[in-house]
Amino acid sequence: MPGCRATWTDGVRFVHTSPGGHALVTDAPASAGGAGTAPSPMDLVLHALIGCVGVDLALMLAKMRQPFTGIELSAEAVRAESHPRVYTRIELHVAVRGAVDPRKLERAMRLSLDEYCSVGAMIRGTAQIVPTWEILATD
Repeated sequence: MPGCRATWTDGVRFVHTSPGGHALVTDAPASAGGAGTAPSPMDLVLHALIGCVGVDLALMLAKMRQPFTGIELSAEAVRAESHPRVYTRIELHVAVRGAVDPRKLERAMRLSLDEYCSVGAMIRGTAQIVPTWEILATD
């Protein structure tokens, strides 16, 4: 089974290596004892969610033959006040650029969040995911 590795560098900063050999750094914000030099592990949870939904949308919209020219995703989250400070609500926004049928975009969003996105499925155990989306005109 492939696994990830993390190596401590200093403070609370770690270099993570994926099974494919890709590396990234995490740190904690200064308010939590870190130096704030890299995303926190909780930031990466949000990045994982928007990355997972983004992959799903790109694949599904292409399969639906929707002429998109761009996809931008963002997530803002609320965390629990006490430990463990899990996310309790995530507002996920998607902006798709192109002449995309709104019904097909909505269907792709629902399929991603309800069936395909593994990250979303894990997060739904503690957080309400509130999706919004819009279609932007092509430049």
